[in-house]
Amino acid sequence: MLDLYSPGTSLLHRLPPAAKMLAMLIGATLLFLNESLPITVAATLGILALYPIAQLTLKQAFAQIRPLLIIFVLFFAVQWYFSGLELAAYVVLRLTALILLASLVTLTTRSSDMIDTMTRGLRHLKPLGVNPEKVSLAISLALRFIPVLAQITREVREAQKTRGLERSVIAVAMPMAIRAIKMADDISDAIDSRGYRS
Repeated sequence: MLDLYSPGTSLLHRLPPAAKMLAMLIGATLLFLNESLPITVAATLGILALYPIAQLTLKQAFAQIRPLLIIFVLFFAVQWYFSGLELAAYVVLRLTALILLASLVTLTTRSSDMIDTMTRGLRHLKPLGVNPEKVSLAISLALRFIPVLAQITREVREAQKTRGLERSVIAVAMPMAIRAIKMADDISDAIDSRGYRS
């Protein structure tokens, strides 16, 4: 299974996965409840400041959102047209902060540790018919979707750029589709290896 964990010895690397995931949950909730642009700007800068603390570069932080820049521009333009500049900036910054926060947890926590932690936490819901293993794997995969997309996009663009094909939609899209299919195979293998098939 794909794991975007970036090895390190920082405080964030050493924190228990449960603590990081709980902090991410609280942080994401507060970002959604908050409606202030200045607070959102401060939160985004605060999350960015955690990357060097986690021995990660700001380039790595930017790599997490680079594949979504076009979507951000579209969101910004639509919100600006219908609701004004301030709301447009707020919506895009909040989404950016959420992605950076999830990516920070992803980059400092091993996949296996995240899945094991979520599985233990969800065991209390087993009497209600919840399968902790399946749910924890699904959540873990969801958390890793954006960083994986960023990695695939970055690698494909760099490879095509060396061939002078970065402006060709087909030349970029086809390798990405193939990598996405390969990622789906890896995920399927991970599910099979853990015996999560019903």
